[in-house]
Amino acid sequence: MTERFDCHHCHESLFGKKYILREENPHCVACFEALYANTCEECGKPIGCDCKDLSYKDRHWHEACFHCFQCKSSLVDKPFAAKEDQLLCTDCYSNEYSSKCQECKKTIMPGTRKMEYKGSSWHETCFICHRCQQPIGTKSFIPKDNQNFCVPCYEKQYALQCVQCKKPITTGGVTYRDQPWHKECFVCTACKKQLSGQRFTARDEFAYCLTCFCDLYAKKCAGCTNPISGLGGTKYISFEERQWHNDCFNCKKCSLSLVGRGFLTERDDILCPDCGKDI
Repeated sequence: MTERFDCHHCHESLFGKKYILREENPHCVACFEALYANTCEECGKPIGCDCKDLSYKDRHWHEACFHCFQCKSSLVDKPFAAKEDQLLCTDCYSNEYSSKCQECKKTIMPGTRKMEYKGSSWHETCFICHRCQQPIGTKSFIPKDNQNFCVPCYEKQYALQCVQCKKPITTGGVTYRDQPWHKECFVCTACKKQLSGQRFTARDEFAYCLTCFCDLYAKKCAGCTNPISGLGGTKYISFEERQWHNDCFNCKKCSLSLVGRGFLTERDDILCPDCGKDI
């Protein structure tokens, strides 16, 4: 006897009929389409074995149903874009959703590289330095007056030069005597400590931190021998080429403050009238 050759699902004989193998099991066309055929996203009907099944992201269409959502032109073998589960030809997508290039004002087509900055878009080839006209690409750039500059061109055209090192100041900086400095270049003439954000003073146009200025130039108090800076409203007493802090100008014997009072001197000492009356 001849061995039977039946449909794996309905068991009807497949001799002389068209059949389809699935996982090595034969199926008649009707059973295969009922069990396994994909449903078309457009018309909702099964995509039969005699039809081409076009798929995109686990969705399927008949060849005739695979068209642009808006203009209905066929998308078979053509580029397309998807927006909210709708397939669109590149023309319709561009008209509805694509950005316009800030430079050439033309549409930036889907699939092409674009540059974006603060809500504006450019074709990659249109995003160029205003000065040298070279593409900026992914390099650093600096915007100024609605124009973009590569860093070297910006420094040449706009950046101030530090008085100390003569190099461009691109961020921050310090102004002293109407001249620009890098923060790291504006330092104490003596100890080289950075002066930015610190109190400082100057002598002969050179800047000094308060510590160095006092050590180098401040007069010494005749009472405590510490420098009298004279900065920040510090008051002091001066008498015969000697100086005292206000708090140090006291009677040598009784320590009475002599600020605003009469006093006597005995060699290098100062005395109140009571302590000096026996001199």
